[in-house]
Amino acid sequence: MKLAYKFILTAFMTGCIFWSCDGKLDIEPEQEASEELALISDENVKKVLNGSYNELSDEYFYGGIVQLFSELLTSTTEIRWEGTFNQPREVFNKSILTTNSFVSSLWLQGYDAINIANNVLSALDVVNEDDRDVVEGQALFVRAVAHFELVRLFAKPYSAGNTTSNPGIPIKLIPTREINEESYVARSPVEDVYAQILDDLITAEEKLENSSEVAVAQKTAAAAMLSRVYLQMENYEEARDAANRAINYNQFTVESVYAKTFNKGKLDASDSETVTLDGIFQMPVSAQDGANEMHIYWSITAYGARAGDVAVLPAHLALYDQSTDGSGAYLDHRLALFYRGEGNSIGTGDWRSGKWKFLNSNLSVVRLSEMYLTRAECNLRLGTAVGATALEDINYIRGLHTALPALTSIDLNGILLERKLELAHEGQGIHDIKRIKGSVDGVAYDDVSLLLPIPQREIDASNGVLVQN
Repeated sequence: MKLAYKFILTAFMTGCIFWSCDGKLDIEPEQEASEELALISDENVKKVLNGSYNELSDEYFYGGIVQLFSELLTSTTEIRWEGTFNQPREVFNKSILTTNSFVSSLWLQGYDAINIANNVLSALDVVNEDDRDVVEGQALFVRAVAHFELVRLFAKPYSAGNTTSNPGIPIKLIPTREINEESYVARSPVEDVYAQILDDLITAEEKLENSSEVAVAQKTAAAAMLSRVYLQMENYEEARDAANRAINYNQFTVESVYAKTFNKGKLDASDSETVTLDGIFQMPVSAQDGANEMHIYWSITAYGARAGDVAVLPAHLALYDQSTDGSGAYLDHRLALFYRGEGNSIGTGDWRSGKWKFLNSNLSVVRLSEMYLTRAECNLRLGTAVGATALEDINYIRGLHTALPALTSIDLNGILLERKLELAHEGQGIHDIKRIKGSVDGVAYDDVSLLLPIPQREIDASNGVLVQN
């Protein structure tokens, strides 16, 4: 069956060229556009590429659900799901039905993005030669990050070992344009999935350029994501070097006011700031387009969200330095960003994360601050000082985002704590626990309850090749 290219419809409803013979038109059905039309020119291929970013930014992927689920899979002593939706509650309770519609949509969004990227890669020969490398790099980036998020959520972590035998996810490298025997792809081993992700990102970094556009893949974003992948694999040398490159591309700046790192740089609802300086790769959100489900679920109705679906609990707040200045303000500005807000009958007056406070704000997928923390951790583990010493990097971030005194020494536990506090509730929670072989409320990092189940509809439609977690 032909796939309906929903991501091309608006691009092609106007301006399409119809070929005529003896006054008759061969017109593509308005409900779909075949690959022969969609991929026929440089302009069209670039429109298709834009569609891949649209899939990544969907609410069920980088528009918020990927990040939300990473946090809901962490400790129930630090956050609590208070919302009425059962699908996130199942994730929070670590008892997820195979028919969970949020999980199914997440899987589908990831593979939609992968399929669109594969279509772009299949049509590079029609792209203008001057732009071909960048188009290829962007498509490879999209394909890589979609595979990466899926394997992190649906497969046992790399740190669990047995990477050549533990099932990962299906690797998709060619476009699916009709359903045939080749469409049924089994889960590749975790090792193979990571190898493909690395191959795509390494090539992407080579081919991409840097510009002022933060909503598409650039050289810095590819290096930053490579650093994440290597860190997840416990390849500290490569993770350090990739983080160092991301820093030294000098494309972004660590925001000196921690609160302005989020909410498009706004300090309050009336603020007109439109830029988040720290975001290496961002999902753009405006009143006209984009989704920020982190705002919907983490903020409150006073700021255009639901009634505070996720509460931050005292056990998390206690992790921060509680020192205050003469006026009672916290010296740790990361702690100061939390606020008390309305909630439902369970959580009225609970603490909320200020990172997702305001409506129509970009959602940063990866931030420059993370690269300093990764470089610090890797340098300390390796006994090196590439770019800076571990202590220098930690004090650099602390010096910008707190008014606390500089540290005179640092160990691994200290770095991991700084990482947790700096990146709290941004979607890295469960992944950091898994890579350092921690536990969640007494459950081991590699327990199957900390994985999302393969959606049942995918199992049923797989012709018997997909196995469940």
